Amino acid sequence: MGQTQAPRVLCDGADFAHVLHPVDASAPPHARAIWIDSRTIRWPGAPTDGRFVLYASDRARLQLQHGAPVRGAQSRMPLRAIGSELSPELRARYGYLGEGATLTVSGSQSALDALYRGQSVLVREDAEGNVLDATRTQLAGALDDRFASAESIADMGVHVSERATSFRLWAPTAQDVSLCIYPSPTANATRRVPMTRDARTGAWSVRFNESLTGHYYRYLVTVFAPSAGVVVNRVTDPYSVGLSANSERSAVLDLAASDLMPAGWRQHATPTRVKAPTDLTIYELHVRDFSMSDAEVPPAHRGKYVAFAERTSYGVRHLKALAEAGITDVHLLPVFDIATIPEEGCITPEVSGDPAGEEQQAIVMASADRDCFNWGYDPYHYTVPEGSYATNAMDAGVRIREFRQMVLALHGLGLRVGMDVVYNHTSTGGQNAHSVLDRIVPGYYHRLNADGGIENSTCCSNTATEHRMMAKLMIESAVTWATQYRIDSFRFDLMGHQPRSAMERLQLAVDSASGRHIHLIGEGWNFGEVADGRRFVQASQLSLNGSGIATFSDRARDAVRGGSAGDNGTDQIARQGFINGLAYDRNDMAPPAGAAELRPVADLVRVGLAGSIRAFRMEDANGTVRALESLTYGGGQPAGYVSEPGEVVNYVENHDNQTLFDLNVFKLPLTTSREDRARVSVLGSAIVAFSQGIAYFHAGQELLRSKSMDRNSYDSGDWFNRLDFTLSDNGFARGLPPKRDNGSSWDLMRPRLADPSIAPTPDDIRFARDATLDLLRIRSSTPLFRLRNAREIESRLHFHNTGPQQDPTVIVGEIDGRMMYDAVFDGVLYAINVDTVAHRVVLPELAGRSYVLHPVHRAPNATDQRAASATWESSAGAINVPARSAVVWVLERR
Repeated sequence: MGQTQAPRVLCDGADFAHVLHPVDASAPPHARAIWIDSRTIRWPGAPTDGRFVLYASDRARLQLQHGAPVRGAQSRMPLRAIGSELSPELRARYGYLGEGATLTVSGSQSALDALYRGQSVLVREDAEGNVLDATRTQLAGALDDRFASAESIADMGVHVSERATSFRLWAPTAQDVSLCIYPSPTANATRRVPMTRDARTGAWSVRFNESLTGHYYRYLVTVFAPSAGVVVNRVTDPYSVGLSANSERSAVLDLAASDLMPAGWRQHATPTRVKAPTDLTIYELHVRDFSMSDAEVPPAHRGKYVAFAERTSYGVRHLKALAEAGITDVHLLPVFDIATIPEEGCITPEVSGDPAGEEQQAIVMASADRDCFNWGYDPYHYTVPEGSYATNAMDAGVRIREFRQMVLALHGLGLRVGMDVVYNHTSTGGQNAHSVLDRIVPGYYHRLNADGGIENSTCCSNTATEHRMMAKLMIESAVTWATQYRIDSFRFDLMGHQPRSAMERLQLAVDSASGRHIHLIGEGWNFGEVADGRRFVQASQLSLNGSGIATFSDRARDAVRGGSAGDNGTDQIARQGFINGLAYDRNDMAPPAGAAELRPVADLVRVGLAGSIRAFRMEDANGTVRALESLTYGGGQPAGYVSEPGEVVNYVENHDNQTLFDLNVFKLPLTTSREDRARVSVLGSAIVAFSQGIAYFHAGQELLRSKSMDRNSYDSGDWFNRLDFTLSDNGFARGLPPKRDNGSSWDLMRPRLADPSIAPTPDDIRFARDATLDLLRIRSSTPLFRLRNAREIESRLHFHNTGPQQDPTVIVGEIDGRMMYDAVFDGVLYAINVDTVAHRVVLPELAGRSYVLHPVHRAPNATDQRAASATWESSAGAINVPARSAVVWVLERR
């Protein structure tokens, strides 16, 4: 252990950074040259004539002026231009770089290591040494190559036992690192200890021959930050497993300690009801939403982890009913440490106003930065539970115990627990107060653009999981959640911004560490700087075939709802979908449409019902039998895009964009009755329930949930995100939603929010809830709705009423259960009629079969009595399907 130093003001000062040597204003603001290994640099766009030199200063004293020699350099390292063709390995990683000078340096390794740790500038100069051009360099490629062995370090962060405590931080570009030790979350530091650098890995470490459990710590990292100069950053540990309030200090603790475990934690069993990925039936839920309006939860527990242990609350009773009906997993919106929720002293504003008024949103937005609500897609520390959901955020142990108590309670209801993870970005970067990674290794953990700025296509500071140590941080964080918190599945936000290879390594790691299969799903959207495999093979929709990792499908989603998630203005009304009127119940703004327009939309709904399997064949709207991958969606993408059903997530609503009820407020004719509005929402849920693949439902979808038409409620407070399990209020007409994301549509929203005939009654909400529970019971009653592989779907699922002569408002699917021992039924026949009137569809190929209504429909307490009135005519092979109904018949086994 290094010698203990007296604490300085840096351990306790008000500022999070102290500049030792400011960077000169003449230094290049951009970093256009990229290290592609530890000795090679590519400078896109640069000519190859002239001399190339790396100038360095460990005190940020470089001064540059065009046409003059560089001043203030401590060292000068010439480079040699080489052929621009890269090796196959480097071409795979850096093929996105444009042509330009490719340069190699032959200096000693020690000289290069010194260069990495200070200010350096690449200069193209003339024969007299005058600057022709200059740029900073992007270091990540050099660090990945030079310090590749750091990837195998097994003890990053803090590790504590009864007799020892060790700390390890990867900071290869740091000039110095010290450790500040605090006896409590709020006391001043009692020790400042220098750490020792390992030249091989670039990691700094220190070990104490004592247990420091209960203490807190931060690092002092002296490093060159391009925007500031040489700085001392006081920063928390990116591998933190505990934190004080507002993430001020990292905590010294052992997650395996018994005092961090609620009673029964070690012994309790994880539900084993999911035998295959297609058994997943997921309910997406926000921790705060779950209990904030629940009068059966003590006020101090509302919005907290511990609310899930309130067994008699409305919310817990609702979850129990969902679990009994067929929901297998609760997926929690982000519950890692969040940057934008004050963990102490947050406020909940008093809100009131007219149903279509502007007052409510003005009140909410005035305190949005200080209130207790946010979705949480702004990571601060990846591997610590969020403190605002704990009853005491200051004590690092409380949030850990209470998070585990929540998991224990959900497991006790028979529900597995998933969590939304956001490894694709951090809340900020650079020299900002909430920046952690970039203040330890500037320019490494984030993906940079051609000028060296941080890419922000995901909203914030994009991370670069193609870099070794960012991938390591992500993988080891997920392993901690899976092993220490018994998380059963993960939803990856904007997963398409990560390499497929990193996700596959993560899958292997979490499975191996936990001893069970951890299911991975994610957003596979293809956009931004990584689009179309520009930087690596992405974990995106079209690039994950055969991986077993699932992506959300927008194919059936858009067909069911109409339009697309990005619609605004009148498009939100005019672009009707399959369930809300396209061609058969036109609203006032929709263009004329008929069966010809509806048939291809119905085909896309069938794509979702078939699990989006590439090779699945069906007759399309034009009468051609083709594989789903040859049907097109959007801008020419294949409609069927997965190899196996466990690789697709089917949904019609989640936390993003408007709820299904709110979308239907736009798209359904204004004269639509409350009862029919409820029925249309239930039809959306039926399509998800009957679809092969993974089923995904948003919390409140079954309650006709409204966010008062808010298209982006991430920071809209409790007021617009209210979730009411008493069935008294669905959240509609709570005022115009925040102007920031909705103002351009306010004129369209006003008359709808002011219309008292739109908001559902408690009876309407109860119908929707109970009808959805029945749909879940139907899905869970037989594995025919959850076939495990593409081969079974291709051989057992068949669509009727297809082709150019179809009745496009009625989708009919048949699933063969013969020779399948656990199918329960010898066959299933389902029909979804979205029209406003009943339809009779003749299926002569099925004549003579002995179909009967599903037992759920036949039950005395069946919710949808209209569906229960549907009939099967065996002699004619005809079904009679009531208006706006989803009906299932079965062939019962003898």
